[in-house]
Amino acid sequence: MGSATTQALAASTDALAAASGLTLDSAAELFAAARAIGDSAQLSGALADPSAPAEARTALVERVFAGASAPVRALLTAVAAERWSSASDLVDGVEELAIRAAAIASADADIAGELFGFSRVVAANPELELALGSRLGDAPAKGALVERLLGGAAAPATALIASSLVRQPRERRVRQLLSRAIRIVSAQDGRTVATVHTATPISAPQETRLREALAHRYGGEISINQVIDPTVVGGLRVQIADDVIDGSISARLADLRQKLAS
Repeated sequence: MGSATTQALAASTDALAAASGLTLDSAAELFAAARAIGDSAQLSGALADPSAPAEARTALVERVFAGASAPVRALLTAVAAERWSSASDLVDGVEELAIRAAAIASADADIAGELFGFSRVVAANPELELALGSRLGDAPAKGALVERLLGGAAAPATALIASSLVRQPRERRVRQLLSRAIRIVSAQDGRTVATVHTATPISAPQETRLREALAHRYGGEISINQVIDPTVVGGLRVQIADDVIDGSISARLADLRQKLAS
């Protein structure tokens, strides 16, 4: 992520925090806007053109998205007023605002947990992952498939996020899309996600101790997602963003083999 995008995303997120009247429909509008911008190289290029005056970019938003609700139009205008490192980053930014808006509108739902559960379903079903990730599939059909799979088992916000993301993957794998959405939702809720790989489920007391230890190290509230992975053998492998804490037996054995071979 370029420095321009970092600043633009921070400013856009601030605009979202200051917005009022956001609903799940607002999130759906933002997802639709991200698809519209992402599907048009001409539009995305014009909105991300650093040589164009900010007034011209915001005026373009007003024309293209004249039918959007006032809060969404204001957010898109705020996005267009910023300088982005690339057109792709701008689309990512609008998509992130959509995910955050869905989280804001459904604060009582466990969206991150439900998205993680769906990601494990996808991971366990290669045919499903292939169907959702195929470039040849019809985008609306993919979204409809996700909505049917989630059905009434997930919150409407979860279904909206997952179905919207698979409709416009933009060269990203399904599990990558879901992982990013989980991080964004958790960040919106003020939490950090720790993915714990373990051979067998950890107990509630173990999870509590692990959460406290990670909170002491990283600060803030920690949300733990468990992945049962027989290759871990024993111990834990914990990943938080790009940090990996590998205390698994398999890692120690691999390290030992490497030392013996050297």
